[in-house]
Amino acid sequence: FDLGFSTESEAFEAMAAFVATGVWKPGVEAVIPSQPARSQVQPGQTASFAKPLLATTLGVMAARAIATRRKKVKCNAKMSRRDLLAAAPAAVAPVMPVAPAQAAQALQVPNFGVGAWAWGDRLFWGYNEKQDQELREGFDACIKGGVKLFDTAEIYGPGRSEELLGTFLRESGAKDVQVATKFAAFPWKLDRQDVVKACKGSLERLGMDSIDIYQIHFPSVWKNEVFWDGLGDCYEQGLVKAVGVSNYGSSAVRAISKTLGERGIPLTSNQIQYSLLYRYPELNGMKETCDELGVKILAYSPLALGALTGKWTPSTPPSGPRAAISDKLQKDAAWPGLLDAMKDVATQHGAETTLSQVAIAWCIAKGTTPIRA
Repeated sequence: FDLGFSTESEAFEAMAAFVATGVWKPGVEAVIPSQPARSQVQPGQTASFAKPLLATTLGVMAARAIATRRKKVKCNAKMSRRDLLAAAPAAVAPVMPVAPAQAAQALQVPNFGVGAWAWGDRLFWGYNEKQDQELREGFDACIKGGVKLFDTAEIYGPGRSEELLGTFLRESGAKDVQVATKFAAFPWKLDRQDVVKACKGSLERLGMDSIDIYQIHFPSVWKNEVFWDGLGDCYEQGLVKAVGVSNYGSSAVRAISKTLGERGIPLTSNQIQYSLLYRYPELNGMKETCDELGVKILAYSPLALGALTGKWTPSTPPSGPRAAISDKLQKDAAWPGLLDAMKDVATQHGAETTLSQVAIAWCIAKGTTPIRA
């Protein structure tokens, strides 16, 4: 169906941006369905980063699939996407955590990582090939600074991010670096072999024999258990060293942890949006669940797309879709107070301490691994 994109690549990039930020582009307004009472986003409100987002949204294409699901599931017309997922076969009731003795030892994840979403993304970040040398210099600076984890995904670029990361790793000869990438659980993927096939595609683009952490990028509207089986297949075939998920809620984390645990496979991580500006995982029980099960939280957007750097002002807003986010923040009465508190903390740790360091340190202190884009 027509969403106003000229190429499939643009459509994939738009969905990747929407999954990560809630900002939809170009000419289709993304509207958030009904949320739990504790969410600050109201039904029908256009997504924005300044308010807690629907972190597990699949974008407009998946929303169309949800509409189809409404016709197949007997439900109230006002049921939310969360309710629909609960009605789907893949949404398993909460279960007790798997005993450690039943699973292999989980991979030890570094306490900080760098995200490669912008590497190749033309729609949200305005990438072009002329930036490759600059990206390489940034990569080299990360390695020199001791970064041991890079996170990417098959839909970043799409595929270009994985290609660039693989090239940089080979050319630099960097050692002891972990690579995490993600499988896109789009509604048209229906078989566990789709996960294995996608994993092999990522390996080819990365130029690697094994991926350190292979994640499901977001929950599907159906067939989730099939994807969990496929994730386990990748692990058992030696294609990946560890498995994780992204944008998963508490019940889904418990369910996949149980499913994988029955095969002796630990669920290593759940990558979710988490920062000083977005603390919803503390309210909805997500962080508590991950801590209980020993699932490492990979906190994406720890700087809130740049907002927590303190560099956004009414006179110096960011470019692109982030400009609208900045505008809403500047109008929020609580925003100056957060920045002032961060500045106080920075001052206590020396004149050279930045707000970015404060925001990153906060995520680490919470026991998460921040993924800095």
